[in-house]
Amino acid sequence: MALPKVGAKAPAFTLLNQAGEKVRLSSFAGEKNVVVYFYPKAMTPGCTVQACGLRDSKKELEDVDAVVFGISPDPVPRLEKFIEKQELNFDLLSDEDHAISEKYGVWGLKKFMGREFMGILRTTFIVGKDGKIKHVFDKVKTKTHHDDVLAVLKDLAD
Repeated sequence: MALPKVGAKAPAFTLLNQAGEKVRLSSFAGEKNVVVYFYPKAMTPGCTVQACGLRDSKKELEDVDAVVFGISPDPVPRLEKFIEKQELNFDLLSDEDHAISEKYGVWGLKKFMGREFMGILRTTFIVGKDGKIKHVFDKVKTKTHHDDVLAVLKDLAD
């Protein structure tokens, strides 16, 4: 499935967070910009770097009316451990059946060490307060991800 296009309405979702509570994208319509980032697996090196960069940018993200949600196929208990271990200050959402990942076009064929398998293609979507996709990062650099996201959000605010 193709990635949703900039300007299109973001695919709706309701997923469980690390505490087992339902989080709905629609709850933020009209109020917040939403950073929806898909990552392969909690507590792996690249995903930890990416999450910690966003954690450390919380104040700047709040300044541009943005909330962050990390989505992976990890079960809720693993998300809870990841949040505790890295002291993350945003919700991680469990997409175990990868239904939402498929809706966003980020579930696909990956290659790692000569092996092919299906998994999350690391991708980030900026969803505006109007519920529409404002930007798509399909080539995510984990070390600079937070800065890249903030730059786009600041441009949207201007």
